[in-house]
Amino acid sequence: MPYANVPVRGLSMPIHVYWGEDDFAIEKAIAMLRDRVLDSQWISFNYTSFPPDQADAVIQGLNQVMTPAFGAGGRLVWLINTTLCQHCPENVLAELGRSLSVIPENSFLLLTSRNKPDERLKSTKLLKQFATEFREFPLIPPWKTELLVQSVNQAAQAVGVKLSANASHLLAESVGNDTRLLYNELEKLQLYAQGKNKPLDVDTVTKLVRNTTQNSLQLAAAIRTADTAKALTTLADLINASEPGLRIVATLIGQFRTWLWVKIMMESGERNQQAIAQAADIGNPKRIYFLQQETKLLTVQQLISCLPLLLELEVSLKQGASEMSVLQTKVIELCQVCQGN
Repeated sequence: MPYANVPVRGLSMPIHVYWGEDDFAIEKAIAMLRDRVLDSQWISFNYTSFPPDQADAVIQGLNQVMTPAFGAGGRLVWLINTTLCQHCPENVLAELGRSLSVIPENSFLLLTSRNKPDERLKSTKLLKQFATEFREFPLIPPWKTELLVQSVNQAAQAVGVKLSANASHLLAESVGNDTRLLYNELEKLQLYAQGKNKPLDVDTVTKLVRNTTQNSLQLAAAIRTADTAKALTTLADLINASEPGLRIVATLIGQFRTWLWVKIMMESGERNQQAIAQAADIGNPKRIYFLQQETKLLTVQQLISCLPLLLELEVSLKQGASEMSVLQTKVIELCQVCQGN
């Protein structure tokens, strides 16, 4: 962190822009920024947040951040879920141009958004010019196993939990890209591991960690083999475990996309596992053999036909369709495609 253990006053780095879909990671970054900028005795004077539906939120925020901090510590002004980097009226742009370069050195402006900043906008260019942090917090795609394992190992180190290599893989499979769930499970494991010097093994993680993503992969496997009964049972287990429908779909889309790439490369005559892994965006080429076995009984056309159904499912869920009903319908349709009906 750029200014850990450094007094706030005297710093010249007042603007932070965070965006992305990993809400929990953004929350942690915001909490860290608050702790470093604000003095606990002066928070009520020096900390202000502006929700996106508040009239003239950006103008008010800029006016607030131009006010020097009272008492000890610095001032923090947070524009929550701002659309400043997607749409910026001329009067707001003019105010940005006047303010960003002259924000007091102990006043900090924080902007957050789920959406990626539009690099073409003048407001985005201005913020990039003056921001100390212009940082994305993306969700790791559920099918990028190596990145998920890396994330688990980094989080485990931060929490103070030692895991065996196989336990790290199992935890990554269990929580997927849900950062909040990862930290919750690691805190549980840390309590269990107190007083133990050995890394936690697979058996311990299996007993203590709720496995959801692995079941989503089992759902994909049941669909691939056209086992409709098993697929529907696995789906029901996932829903009963409160697994969000969109997360289930994300895992399915990633898995079917990977299978399709591997199958296309195989049918094109490619035998080099390294080349197939690179084309399919798979970090570990050793996985290719197993993926080849999994797709042996499927055709390229079957796999291609599955993707529009999965995208239709994703759209339906985002539009508020009944989760269980639409998931069951599409799972049956997907099994029929894989069966060849």
